[in-house]
Order: sequence, then structure tokens, then C-alpha cells
Amino acid sequence: MLNISQLESSLWEAADQLRANSKLNANEYSMPVLGLIFLRHATNRFNAVKAEIEKGLSSRGGKKRPITKDDFKGKSAIFLPVEAQYDRILNLAENADIGKAINAAMKAIEDETQMLQGVLPKEYTSFEQDLLYNLVRIFDREELRTATGDVFGRIYEYFLNKFAMSGAQEGGEFFTPPSLVRTIVNMIEPDRGNVLDPACGSAGMFVQTGHFVENRGEDAAAKITFYGQEKSDTNTRLARMNLAVHGLEGIIRQGNTFYDRWEGLLGQCDFVMSNPPFNVDGVSPEKVKTDSRLFTEKKIPGIAAKTKAVSNANYLWIQYFYSYLNERGRAGFVMASSASDAGHGEKEIREELIATQAVDMIISIGTNFFYTKSLPCTLWFFDKGKPAERQNKVLMIDARNVYRVVTRKIRDFSEEQLQNITAIAWLYRGQQERYLGLVQEYLNKTHQEAATIEGALTQLESPLAKLTQLLQNFSDRLGASLPLLKDLPEVEGLVAEDIANQNIETFRATLSELEAGIQEFTAARDVLIGELQVHLAWFATEAESLSTNEAQKECAARFAQFIHQLKTLQKQINEVHKIGTRAVELAEKKLDARKQETWDAKEIKKQRDALDIVRDEAVFAIKSTLYVKAQVTWLQSRFPEAVFVDVPGLCKVVTRDEITQQDSSLTPGRYVGVTVLDGEDEHDVEERMREIHLELASLNEEAVELAETIQANFNELFEGELI
Repeated sequence: MLNISQLESSLWEAADQLRANSKLNANEYSMPVLGLIFLRHATNRFNAVKAEIEKGLSSRGGKKRPITKDDFKGKSAIFLPVEAQYDRILNLAENADIGKAINAAMKAIEDETQMLQGVLPKEYTSFEQDLLYNLVRIFDREELRTATGDVFGRIYEYFLNKFAMSGAQEGGEFFTPPSLVRTIVNMIEPDRGNVLDPACGSAGMFVQTGHFVENRGEDAAAKITFYGQEKSDTNTRLARMNLAVHGLEGIIRQGNTFYDRWEGLLGQCDFVMSNPPFNVDGVSPEKVKTDSRLFTEKKIPGIAAKTKAVSNANYLWIQYFYSYLNERGRAGFVMASSASDAGHGEKEIREELIATQAVDMIISIGTNFFYTKSLPCTLWFFDKGKPAERQNKVLMIDARNVYRVVTRKIRDFSEEQLQNITAIAWLYRGQQERYLGLVQEYLNKTHQEAATIEGALTQLESPLAKLTQLLQNFSDRLGASLPLLKDLPEVEGLVAEDIANQNIETFRATLSELEAGIQEFTAARDVLIGELQVHLAWFATEAESLSTNEAQKECAARFAQFIHQLKTLQKQINEVHKIGTRAVELAEKKLDARKQETWDAKEIKKQRDALDIVRDEAVFAIKSTLYVKAQVTWLQSRFPEAVFVDVPGLCKVVTRDEITQQDSSLTPGRYVGVTVLDGEDEHDVEERMREIHLELASLNEEAVELAETIQANFNELFEGELI
């Protein structure tokens, strides 16, 4: 089975290693690499569709007619001339100019595909020949030649992500982190009609929309028309390539959205989604003062006295998004946190927005979600078709304490965190069945994970028993003839024999501790397995009936009895593993075991390696089970009746009157209050320790870099004095 995550990271590592050894920087390198991924993917799709077309071709005289460009119309692939096919590039003669050949391939594709004209990179002649040949081979791995589904879409997005993190392509502004994009998509659910992003970057919003529709079993291309606008030529090209590599179509045009209106889309969009540039301060008020998209009485939030330009364009964007929506349209966009509380003209515009009753939800996002900015942000959501029961109400969610640590500088939402935040919106909208469906999904997965525990725990038995027996055999044959007796010096009045006997005593005590630990673990394991088997048998008969909140809560309560047992077993497994490791190290370091015939070093290493593997598998099975069960607890503890309630520190539905009392603020933290902290469980502690270790490692790296810089500066200074 293809492990896409491993493939992504190995491809990046290989490609970036090549760049590191070349004269190119990340900016020069990123577009051409994305172009090669595109070319490899386009060839795969072309070959797959070509095979399907050939099956249906008519034949004359035993020969089928040649395939033409027209045969590819309506298919999920673009037509590729021979010179644009990846295999042609791969099999060039050794003395061929590969850069020139790839440029020609890109030009040939543009000539055949309207959406890609003038888009694809054609700077390959500036690359070193060897670098290009190696890159072409990297993207011709067997897994890639035979890849199906959206593997290349994933790889393309992964490379976009990595280039953003490395600072390539205009400071990373072209790429909105998937967690934020998916949150927006999940909340507004764009599934039809016109979808607009007037600051579309690399078209990430459109790609996630495509995934959303396809996950429903529908064809995004048939149901949605994508419209995107981008100021940057580079980003416009990236967006078109990204759509094409995912088999999507759209109209992407270059333009400055502050001044370039998309007239035909005003009031016509079913969905608007965007991550616009924050806090822009150079917009000309003269050019926008009559803009029909600025629908509020205030229109322009404020003009800077010094520059005579708009002091902050955030509320221009917000008005644009609103104005493009039709009478039932929804919008979701990223906005600077400061916009939620901004005063003066911005407050006046915000008050008019609130008066429209289209403001539906506001979500606060914590720091470090962007690759090039550490500041927090806010997600805004409009719904012009809000039903009567939600009129004059806004859902506030403070998600600043909801995140997963990726690195010290990067955070995101786990899949489950994203689903849980979405479930809050479902309950707010009265969609209880969707919430219950998610809880049922978690319960099913909890029990699927739990069913793997017995096998994982049983696997520990063999390496533990064999390792213990090997250690016991060594212990039984320890005697006065130990080589170390004649070598050890006298220490604090103890002769060598006394020291050796103390070491033997310590080793045997550790061995006894190991055997006792194994017995304790085995007893606890047998009790758990017996009780878990009974519970899993019960669940098998009840699983299909867990559609009500009462049944789900009963199931969760039944499983809760195993939580303490599982956590105890996890500790016992780790403890037994630690004692076993200590016993081996004592024998080798204190008893000179490797020099004795009674020490089977090869077999002991084999059993230790086996124990490492099965220990990890057993702990993973337990952790996975507890993690999924924790999601059930997270939801049920906050929404015990499966209906929306205000949760301190997390969410609250506020009225327009409450917002007015808070100076028209749309900052969730003002309303939801402070979280009541529950007791930390082991998972919380582990996550905190992981964060600390990540931060420590990063600080150590920075310290080394700083020391090297100081040393280099000192050397330059010293050399200068010598001169």
C-alpha cells in the first residue's frame, strides 16, 4: 500500500538536497519543480484516459484510427503532444539539451490548453544539466508512474506547503495553510454554483472545495464554476497549474482586486472564500470611493493624514466579500484579529455589517498557523440566507487553545480537532443528526482500534520471554571466573571481587524486577483482554443502533471502564521495556558480558529489536484507542444533550444586543469567557512535553547558528586587525 506521507517527504528531501548542492535559491527553484510535478501528473492522466479512449475507437482494416485532441474533450485529462510527454523527456539522448526539451514540452501543453496559456514555467535552460536529469528521475519513481487518485494533487500541495515554509514565492503569501482552508470549506460547505476567491493565491480554496464535493460522491467540475483573481503573475500561474493538476477547471485572471471589479459576479456568487492580504495601507481612496462593492454608508474606513491613502484596507475586503454574494450566499474568509475590534470608521462599517444580519460565525485562531507569520487571525463567516431562528444571532468560537504542534513555529488542526470545531457549527445550525453521526463514527473507530489491542499485547509475550530467558541463563552461569575480577581496581576499600559481587547483585535484582514486572503486566493484560472481549462482543450487536444520544452516552460510559486499565497497561509496558534495557546494559557495562561465552550478543540484540518493535505497536494501539475515545469525551462533556449550549472558554451564541453592549466587537474572547481547566491526562502531558522538546531543539539550533555567526564575525575582526 502506498504511504503517501512517506513518499511526499522523501521526494522533498531528494529534490531539496539537489537544490542545496546547486547555485539556485528557493525562489528560482520552486516554480520549475512544481512544473515537473505537473508534467509527470499530466502524463499519468493522459496515459490513463488514452487507454480508455483506445478501447472505444472504431477500427478500419484491422487498424484503429489515431487519437486526436477532440477525443479528450470532457475527459479528466489534458491532451499531450508527443514532445510534452514525460517519458519523452526521461529517455532523451545523453547529449540532448534537457532544459530546452522541457521548455518545449511546456510550450506544447500551453498551445493545446487554453487555461494554461502563458502559465507553465519555461526557465529550465538556466538549470544545470545534471540537476535537471536528476530531478526528472526523482519524479519518475515507480510509485509515481503507477499512482492513481489524487496522489499528485497531494504531492503538489505538499511542495507548495514546503516552499511556503522555506520562504519561497513572495514570502509564502500564495499559500493558505490547509487547516484554515478546510475550516472555511467545512463551515460554508460550497457545493454548487459560482465560487469566488478574489485573492486566490495558489487556488487552495478551490482545491479543498473540489475535495469537499468529491467526498460527497459528486463531480466538482459539473457542479461548480470557480472564479479567481490574483494581483501577482506568479500566483496566477500557480493557481491555474494547481487547478489543472487536480483535474479542476476555472477562470483565473490577473488583477488588483482593490481596483479591478468582477462586474458580472456582483451579487451573483453562491460562495465567496478568501485569505486576503492583511492591513494593506496604500489603497487610493480616489480610485475606490465610487466602487459599487462598498455598500455601507461609511464605505472607506479611514484615510491616513500623512499618505492620503486608505489607512487600513481590511474593511474594503470585507465589503467586497459581502457584495459579491447573492441573496442566499455564504462567505468565509481569513482576517487580521485586529479587525474584530477596530475603532473609528472601521467600527462604523462593522456596525452596518452586523445590522445586515449576515454575520453568522466568528472563529478566533491562535498563533503560528501561518508559515511566515506568527500572529493570530480570525475567520469570519457570512450567511445571507440565515433562517429566522438564527436572525440577530452570531456564533462565537474561541479556538485559540485548539491546535496541534507541528514544529516550534508551526501549528495546525488535527483531523479530529477540525471535525470537532465543525460539529459546533452543526449544533448551532440545529443539525443534530450530523453531530450524532460524528460521535457514532468516533465510537466505531474507538472499538476498531480497541480490537487491535489484544493482538498487539500478545505479541509482547515472545520477545519478553526469550530475552528474559537469555538474561537468566547468563545470570545462572555467573561465577568467580569473571574476567573483570582481575582487572577492576580497588575502590574505597573494596577489592575487585567485592565490586564484581555488587554488580552481580545489582544485575540479578534488576532481573528479578523484570520478571516481577512481566508477571504484573501479564496478569493485568489477561484481565483486560477478557473484559474487553466481552465488551467488543456487546458492541458488535449494538453498533448499528447507536444513533441516539442516549445510546451513544451509554456506549461511551461502558467503554470508560477500560481507560484506567489501558493507561496502566501502557505504563507497565514502558516500565518492563525500560527494566529489560537496563538489565542488558548492566550485563554489558558492569559484568563485561560481551567477553563471555555465556552471553549470546547476537540473539539478545535480535530479541531487543523485536521487543522495541512490538512495544511501539502495543503502545500505539493503546494510544490510538484512547485518542479516539477522547474525542467522544470532548464532545459529550461539552454538549451532553447533543444540542448547542454555551461552553465557557470555547463557544457562545450572542445576540445583536450583546454585541452592541460590547462596543460592536466581534472578538470571540470577549463573549465566551475563560475555559474551566479539566485535570490533565497523560496525553495532555505528553503533548506538552513534545512542545517543550521541540522548542528546546529549535532554540539549540538557533544557539549553534548564533555561535557560528559570532565566531565568523570575530574571525573577520581579528583578521582585519592583523592586516
